[in-house]
Amino acid sequence: MNKIGIFYGSSGGNTQNVAKTIAKKLNVSDNDVYNVAKAGANDLIPYEILLLGSSTWGYGDLQDDWESFIKIISSVDLTNKKIALFGCGDSSSYPDTFCSAMGIIYKTVSKKAEIIGLTGTDGYSFDDSEAIINGQFAGLAIDEDNESNLTEERINNWVEALKKAI
Repeated sequence: MNKIGIFYGSSGGNTQNVAKTIAKKLNVSDNDVYNVAKAGANDLIPYEILLLGSSTWGYGDLQDDWESFIKIISSVDLTNKKIALFGCGDSSSYPDTFCSAMGIIYKTVSKKAEIIGLTGTDGYSFDDSEAIINGQFAGLAIDEDNESNLTEERINNWVEALKKAI
């Protein structure tokens, strides 16, 4: 399997927990899982596969640490890399911007690398999201606040799809 690096931004811990769960299911070492608050451009270079995760805050905003990291990732040559996105959001309190941070990241990286891991919207309860690309989520959407009972199954299904795409 290609070398995988997981990069996440998390303020409340949900996205960090999802990142660690994904890492375990893909047998990714803890050394290859990065909090974007502490990561730099050189950390991205060794990986063929990048899994990028952010929670969505306010009305569709990136997690705070991603504000800086999005500029870093924009400056890196992502040619020949595959990128998959994952995000956490609150579909009940923010149904109009559910997991929109994934959409912001998608717009930045989709012109620079191949995007894998898009997922269907069936089974989700939300009104709108910037993360919707051609009728699908730009990656794995998780709602730990309202649908934590579905998280494990959603991660498992996404990881299995990623394995086929990698």
